[in-house]
Amino acid sequence: MSSLNLNPSVSRRGLIAGAAGLGAAGILAGCSGNDDSAAAGSGSAPAAGTAFMIGGIGPTTGAAAIYGTAVMNGAQIAVDEINAEGGDIQFSLNFQDDENDAERAVNAYNNLKDWGMQILMGTVTTTPCVAVSAETNNDNMFQLTPSGSSTDVIGGQPDAEGNISIPRKENVFQMCFTDPNQGAASAQYISEQGLGTKIAIIYNISDTYSTGIYNSFLAEAAELGLEIVSEQSFTDDSQTDFTVQLNDAKNNGADLVFLPIYYTPISLILTQANQMGYAPKWFGVDGMDGLLGVEGFDTSLAEGCMLLTPFVATAEDEATQAFVEKYKSADYGNGETPNQFAADAYDCIYAIKQAIETAGLTPDMDYSDVCDSLVETFTSSDFSFTGLTTAGEAATWSDTGEISKQPMGMVIQDGVYMPLDA
Repeated sequence: MSSLNLNPSVSRRGLIAGAAGLGAAGILAGCSGNDDSAAAGSGSAPAAGTAFMIGGIGPTTGAAAIYGTAVMNGAQIAVDEINAEGGDIQFSLNFQDDENDAERAVNAYNNLKDWGMQILMGTVTTTPCVAVSAETNNDNMFQLTPSGSSTDVIGGQPDAEGNISIPRKENVFQMCFTDPNQGAASAQYISEQGLGTKIAIIYNISDTYSTGIYNSFLAEAAELGLEIVSEQSFTDDSQTDFTVQLNDAKNNGADLVFLPIYYTPISLILTQANQMGYAPKWFGVDGMDGLLGVEGFDTSLAEGCMLLTPFVATAEDEATQAFVEKYKSADYGNGETPNQFAADAYDCIYAIKQAIETAGLTPDMDYSDVCDSLVETFTSSDFSFTGLTTAGEAATWSDTGEISKQPMGMVIQDGVYMPLDA
């Protein structure tokens, strides 16, 4: 495990041990939603009025479906486990497909409000999450996103000149690392491990997620004295041909290419680099997770690719292996190995459960009152959470909505993700 700690820059919280109730075994029960929702799992839902109503939003169809489906499945496993325990806290989960589109995500949010949602677990991808978080902030609906990593999701973050363009959204919290933290931590990891002497960067200039990580990586690399020899961008409309970007990296002698982008363009970059005989080290962030599942991609080209992640499915601890086994079952992943997005969603549900228990909430409460209590609980110095994605340590949230937890280095080896520091 890496020694890096992705702490928020404002108001660190003490690491006070918390219980998460991981990996509860037993009969699965509880899957709810309306006719428009996507759903996984089996069994019957809790009776109306006895359960907290949790909404989820993310892409279960389209190019980013790997992420949304993983989040839906991971959250449903946690809901089914909790409901099967038969305790005082029960959940109904309604997960809506947004196709990675901001307008569809807002429509899904409104549908979920009509359904009776009290808490939002989502959204999954950054641009829709920024749009929906503006709505939840206006409504005072508690929102915990597993993977919306932009600081625009939570607001309140100064730019390079110290200006805050988006006020802090007090109701929005993140289970994932923020983009600046991912970029800075990647630069630190590359420097500490001596992974590259000349570094190229290929990023999506039209994507908030990618540019946020790129900017923080660049700033941290300068502080650490890393030599950046090539900085090349592309847009959503030009992410099919990377010849120019790769030639620039190759001609400038880059022995490591940093890729703060999603897995689909990464698969094309690796394919085209192989065709031109260019074989540097490749280093990505959480958007690389999903690379091995790209249809038609020669996964042998991914051998040795590295990234930072909060979750490795091949970890040998009991909680991880129980989750992986359950995810692969026919009720959920149909044999697929869970990625970090599934694990983050699983942790979201258990963190919400723990906060509900701590605050003493009941399912008959108005969603705005629920929000006020959960915000107070999540930002309390007495609240912490230990889950699948916290590397065995207690995670906490700052007043900014950012999480403080440990990342792990991961490498693709023999066609599977393995701990880089094992």
